[in-house]
Amino acid sequence: METYDDILLPTDGSKGTEDTVGHALTLARNHDATLHVLYVVDRRRFLAADKETQDDVIEALREQGEVAIDDVTVTAEDAGVTVETAMEEGIPHKTIQKYATNNDVDVVTMGTHGQTGRDRVATLGSVTERVLKGVDVPVLVVNIE
Repeated sequence: METYDDILLPTDGSKGTEDTVGHALTLARNHDATLHVLYVVDRRRFLAADKETQDDVIEALREQGEVAIDDVTVTAEDAGVTVETAMEEGIPHKTIQKYATNNDVDVVTMGTHGQTGRDRVATLGSVTERVLKGVDVPVLVVNIE
């Protein structure tokens, strides 16, 4: 049986995250693993904004990230799971892949979709699909209805 010491849970705080968090927590508890909670501030979202609103956009994204991370952290700590958190700027799939590699993550747990919407699930551009193709560790994909 595989053992997992470090589990990565990228989160964007979107609806449906609860199912993904539940699966990640079950894995972490069953393997006495550390849960890494990562929020990626998508640079493309604030770079696409007008120059005069970029600072407001980046601040809003960071605040959203803090809430998303805090929500998962509280749930994980209540479940007795050790948590490490990170907020990084970048392109989501590339940042998730880099984090997984740099932190010797054993498995990544993600939902089928996030803020980009259900219509992106089957497209090559979805973050989850790109992570699947770009990491050398297993990826547990949770179907979000």
